[in-house]
Amino acid sequence: MSTSPIYDRCTFGSVARITDLSTKSFTIETRPPAEWHTGDYVVGVVTDTSGYRTIELPTGRDMEVAEGDAVVGAFGTREATLEITGSWRDIGQEGGMHALTRAGLFGRATSRSTLVQRPLELQYYGHVCRNGETVTMQDAAPSVDAQPFTTPTVLFVGTSMSAGKTTAARIVTRRLKRMGLDVLGAKVCGAGRYRDVLSIQDAGADWGLDFVDVGLPSTAVPPEDYRRAVRQLLAQMARPPADVAVVEIGASPLEPYNGSIAVEELQDALAMTVLCVSDPYAVPGVDTAFDRLAPDLVTGIPTNTDAGVALLSQLTDLPAFNIRDNDTYDRLDAMLRDRLNLGPSATSTVNP
Repeated sequence: MSTSPIYDRCTFGSVARITDLSTKSFTIETRPPAEWHTGDYVVGVVTDTSGYRTIELPTGRDMEVAEGDAVVGAFGTREATLEITGSWRDIGQEGGMHALTRAGLFGRATSRSTLVQRPLELQYYGHVCRNGETVTMQDAAPSVDAQPFTTPTVLFVGTSMSAGKTTAARIVTRRLKRMGLDVLGAKVCGAGRYRDVLSIQDAGADWGLDFVDVGLPSTAVPPEDYRRAVRQLLAQMARPPADVAVVEIGASPLEPYNGSIAVEELQDALAMTVLCVSDPYAVPGVDTAFDRLAPDLVTGIPTNTDAGVALLSQLTDLPAFNIRDNDTYDRLDAMLRDRLNLGPSATSTVNP
């Protein structure tokens, strides 16, 4: 093990937002790969910015970095079916790695869609340490006493990533706020980015939480590890006095982010499930893949046209309409009031 002097200035990825690393000193010490683990905070030095060149800061803002900059992120795994896959386990002895998300999820990319830019390239410089011990996300995350999560929940599930879940969650959040409700926004599965939680709060949610708050850089971890983490997350979500929770599952329940476990753990709180689809033919698959997942509404790209809605009506008997269309707000509001057991007086007094 060797110890390196701290860089004069480090850029912190948003996966470090649960730490005090930006305000209190630390050292950088190299560790052999045999001692690396998911959630370890590490420093990477930028080596190539010909693809993506920004890092999402703990505030949620994006910052452009340059070659030679030191970035603090965390080891993790990404299994994005439509974008990038990779893991810290794929980093070779030479230490070349990538920012698999702009939040500072570090690993080595093993495959990439031709539709996205190459990820930011970095060189492993060392682990973030204090008193000779590696600083980890798990250690930085606060621990809370277990408690049941019973807040009535509107759950957003997708047939894939980029199916419109976050957009739909923002719309529903606005509708709920215009009904005078206090809203908790949460993302319980996916790969670390702060923007999704922040966008729900920007839409009016009074509180926002995600799996980073319980020490996970992504939820592509062994099922037993995720189950422990999501129960901690649900305990944190139970603390605010919210009237309703707007909860997103990243990717789809069948992808390696443990979405099926999230659905299981949320089951007792579910009031309404919105299925966001990227392809109409995926609806029957998701509808039948899980005994305990019963969508109340289908929305997404296929609902943009009458032809898409007509095709969905042939494939499923679930209600399907485009909630991005202002003309559907009355229908959406009525469905929300019904599923959340709200009286007819819980209506918006503000124009859409």
